[in-house]
Parts: sequence; C-alpha cells; structure tokens
Amino acid sequence: MGCIFSRRAVCTGGYEDSIVLASETSFDVREVEALYELFKKVSGSIFKDGCIHREEFQLALFRNCNKKNLFADRIFDLFDVKHNGVIDFGEFVRALNIFHPDTPEIDKIAFAFRLYDLRQTGYIEREELKEMVLALLHESDLYLSEDLVEIIVDKTFGEADAKGDGRIDEEEWTVFVLHNPALLKNMTLPYLRDITYTFPSFVMRSESEDSDLAELY
Repeated sequence: MGCIFSRRAVCTGGYEDSIVLASETSFDVREVEALYELFKKVSGSIFKDGCIHREEFQLALFRNCNKKNLFADRIFDLFDVKHNGVIDFGEFVRALNIFHPDTPEIDKIAFAFRLYDLRQTGYIEREELKEMVLALLHESDLYLSEDLVEIIVDKTFGEADAKGDGRIDEEEWTVFVLHNPALLKNMTLPYLRDITYTFPSFVMRSESEDSDLAELY
C-alpha cells in the first residue's frame, strides 16, 4: 500500500554544527555525526527535503507511513519543538537526547509528563491517561478487556492523584514515577550510549519492552 500524504509542511531547517549539538546533549561529536547519517536516511525516505515529516517518522517506526498511533504522534509533536510540522536535525538530536542513558532521570520524567498531557493544559487528566494506556497497548499488540483497562487506569490515576482533585500535576507525576520507575523504561534507549556509523535503524522501542509493558500493567 502506498503512502497517503497529509498537507506537506515546509522544511526550513538545516545541518547544525556537531560541536554545538554535542555541547548541549549527552552525545559526543562522533555520535552526533553518526546521528546525522541516521537523520539523512529517515528524512530522505519520502520527501527528501532535509527534514523528517510525520509520514517519514511513521514509516521509520512502523515500516508503514499510514499507520496512526497516538504514542508516535505525541513523540513527533514533542520532537517538533518549532511546531512547523517537520523535525530538523537540531530538533532530532536534542529530542533523542532525552532517551540517552546518561540523561538525568528528572528530565525524562518531565518529558513523559508532557507526553501524557495530551491537551497541553499542564495537567494529566484521567481520559488522557486512558488514551495513552490504550495507545501503548495497541503499539505492543496487547489486548486487554475494557474492564481490565478501566481497572488499570483507575489504580494508576488514584495513586498518582495525591491531591485528589481529579487531575495530576507535574509535582504529583514526579513523585508517582519516582515510586514506579518502570514507567520510564521506554524513556531510555541503551544503544544511544554508543552510536556508530553502522547504527542499524530508527527504532523507538527495544524488543524486550513489549514484555516490560505487560509486566508493568
């Protein structure tokens, strides 16, 4: 099946100096240069204009540019710091840095909070949590009954909403995640510690993480 393209965003980014990017992230210069080779591969898969479009991001994740997934869409939106519909190289490196093993845990927690805050209100509401749980289960090809999903969401939300006001703020989220570190397992990609020019492919989840998700819930 061919790709169904949305209205094409305009790419205005370019190559950023590897020394500058290395100084701002956990990557060294050699690793930034290796990431550029990866970036060129992904950004040239469909449009070939020097930026990663949403369809290219989907293709890299799922080998199918038409597969829609809330988790992938949220990751793309958070990578797209300039909110112009594409990911340039600087955004790519700085965003991948959050998944680096050496990135402070508190930064990963903050990123995860923004990931779950679907409506960008500064709070995670119950329905947002449920939407993300369903998206993660779908991505992992795990099926749970509606009743079991509701039990998971109720239990998780009840524990995280320490103030009992029907929403989770960033402080509550931080405390909750620190007590449940398994929630950050998909926020660390071990192979980012030692990237080479033979970096295999753009994969957001390791093969073991599907079983980790099942164990978590």
